[in-house]
Amino acid sequence: LNSCTMASDEDRAALERLHITGTHAVEAAKNSGIRSGVHTVLKKYGEGDISVEQANVLFSFATKIPKNKKLTDKHIGIVVSSIKKGDLTRVVQLDAAVGFFKKNSDTLDGYEEACGFGVVVSPQDITNAVSAEIEKVKEELIAKRYRFSTGPIIASLRKSLKWADAKAVKEEIDRQVLQLLGEKTEEDKKKPPKVKTGGKKDKAKDSNKKIKKNNDSDDSDTITFTGASANFHRVGENNKTANYIVTKNTKKLLEEHKKRVNNTVHTRFPPEPNGILHIGHAKAINFNFKYAKGNNGYCYLRYDDTNPEKEGTEFVEGILKDVEWLGYTPFKITYSSDYFQELYEAAVELIKRGGAYICHQKAEELKGHTDRKMSPWRDRPVEESLKLFEDMKNGLIDEGKAILRMKHIMEDGKLDPVAYRIMFAPHHRTGNEWCIYPTYDFTHCLCDSIEDITHSLCTKEFQNRRSSYYWLCNSLDWYCPVQWEYSRLNMAYALVSKRKIGALIDTGIVRGWDDPRLFTLAALRRRGFPSKAINNFCALVGVTENNNTLVSPMLLEACVRDILNKEAKRVMAVLDPLKVNIISGEFPSTVTVENNPVAPDAGTHTVPLCSVLYIERDDFSTDPPKGYRRLTPTQSVCLKAAGVVLHTESFKTGSDGRVEEVNVRVEPLTKENKPKGFIHWVSSTSPDVNPRTAEVNIFNQLFMTENPLEGKDMSKTINPNSLEVFDALIDDSVDVSVPETVYQFERIGFFVVDKDTTAELPVFNRTVALREDKGKKTK
Repeated sequence: LNSCTMASDEDRAALERLHITGTHAVEAAKNSGIRSGVHTVLKKYGEGDISVEQANVLFSFATKIPKNKKLTDKHIGIVVSSIKKGDLTRVVQLDAAVGFFKKNSDTLDGYEEACGFGVVVSPQDITNAVSAEIEKVKEELIAKRYRFSTGPIIASLRKSLKWADAKAVKEEIDRQVLQLLGEKTEEDKKKPPKVKTGGKKDKAKDSNKKIKKNNDSDDSDTITFTGASANFHRVGENNKTANYIVTKNTKKLLEEHKKRVNNTVHTRFPPEPNGILHIGHAKAINFNFKYAKGNNGYCYLRYDDTNPEKEGTEFVEGILKDVEWLGYTPFKITYSSDYFQELYEAAVELIKRGGAYICHQKAEELKGHTDRKMSPWRDRPVEESLKLFEDMKNGLIDEGKAILRMKHIMEDGKLDPVAYRIMFAPHHRTGNEWCIYPTYDFTHCLCDSIEDITHSLCTKEFQNRRSSYYWLCNSLDWYCPVQWEYSRLNMAYALVSKRKIGALIDTGIVRGWDDPRLFTLAALRRRGFPSKAINNFCALVGVTENNNTLVSPMLLEACVRDILNKEAKRVMAVLDPLKVNIISGEFPSTVTVENNPVAPDAGTHTVPLCSVLYIERDDFSTDPPKGYRRLTPTQSVCLKAAGVVLHTESFKTGSDGRVEEVNVRVEPLTKENKPKGFIHWVSSTSPDVNPRTAEVNIFNQLFMTENPLEGKDMSKTINPNSLEVFDALIDDSVDVSVPETVYQFERIGFFVVDKDTTAELPVFNRTVALREDKGKKTK
């Protein structure tokens, strides 16, 4: 916490009063909103001790105050008083209280009931409720055993046991499942067999890609769908979906579609090849591919390449690399440009049917949604529009002088969306064959129809285009898929907009699309995030229709730790070296270190130890704070894995007062002399040989505010300390020859070999810090 220059002594004292210490305190102190919230709740709390339970709820409330502008000083005082009295003891009650005051700013009527005051949920209540839910799914649970997802059970219990402790509920579910099924068998631990499905007639244009029998992912857990996705329409029953438009030809079109797809689910992931994919796309990839896989269906990767000025093959290749990195194989790779001729013919047909016209309004006249008038060319003769559209296609009209518009008013009031525009730019696939290009509003639904997509899954920002989607397909009497919108993934302290990320790159704030401070998939891969961790994160976040939630990056980092803790080799590195000289005592010349203590089969490796070694500078203190457990002039410490204890004999300081060297004597570790602390270290084969050096990058949050888009100037939220670079020392066992290899640097965190590594200078990026051990003092 002392390293955080933005935190005053008053801030530190306030956080400590709420039992916030260590890394958690450092991160909290960086956020001015949280600091302000902490002082506010403590001022309202007043004097008196604060229990750990109360502190948890108070701190949670402190983090919510900056985000809820409707909370008045009076509201805050009421909530804090409820916490102090012991009426409001759980975060679920806190959320209810905040929600109550959002809706009821001037009254307390119903406050206590809304927050569950006085409601006691006994252990027996939890046991009974869990037992009832398990009984409902008992047959399926016994059949699937530990591949059965308990998600639906938890969701149901959240309703019936609204005020129960969530941890207690989960533990009771686990206990009853274990009691019913017994311990996991070897069969339970095996990956489930992959399901093979039959082929289908290929309607899409061939893109020289093999058709796959299924969409494989490295996450082989049983796929369970909840909420609206659990009740999607069956293939060919689109008309049973709410708000689906039915025409006189719908029945026939659906019957023909069902035959073409052989009654099989077809989805698609349709990115624009104008940038690299980000974490939000990972959610879309997982949802589309897993929904298809979970229904023994197929998922296309379709590039929506209708804007040649911004697209390129490098993005096409990057997108495919990201999809495959996440573990998915597309059923077929297609492009919107595969269908340019069909789309042009559809536009001609739409004009003939009176559904489109050529307009000459300028771009600035089409902006906005209010106070717009109908185009003066809306009712021009069909033959005139057909002739002008052909002239557009043949390059006889200049850019900006004519567009094709559809006669439709969208949900948001937008009049007559553009279907085609003139662009004299070579296309990355079709070259100069075309000089008119269809828009998203025209292309997307028709490509879905051509490819017989059964479920067109997209994020909420496309909801206002659903009517246009249905209108266009039905206007042409084409098969009409069902569009369903879900919430996009909004990450706190991050950007998930390709346009905004591009602006960061253009202004030099970050180094490129794969800068590890970003949340692009390329950046996360460079930072060392395993693809399976990202898939697991997407599964935890789930698919909902709520578009207002900011997801904490800590949830993603927790998924990363879960994977790396099991897989990463343990090595030692010192980021801020302090030289230590062993002047007396015996010690081994080589030390055997476990590769991974949680994976016994991972083996061991050896590192050298000589009379000169290096430790972290903050692992030695001449004026240690209370609770300090590392090396001091009067306190010994043990070298990790070496089995020797260090005792300070003397130390040398420089002109600036900083310690430059420490002289120690060593003795073997015994039960009698076992010190309180163990520290990592790096040495070499001889005092004359320097340890290996490396450049280590510590990436912190790029933004200082939870939502960097809230203010007018995003640049003002940039964290000036988002990158720290260390000249570090690493042990001899570290293999730097393979980029993207992740190691755990003992006591520091997980680090990945960067692509900029050379034989002369290895480069590492911190993936994530270690999980804080709250039961151990590390001051």
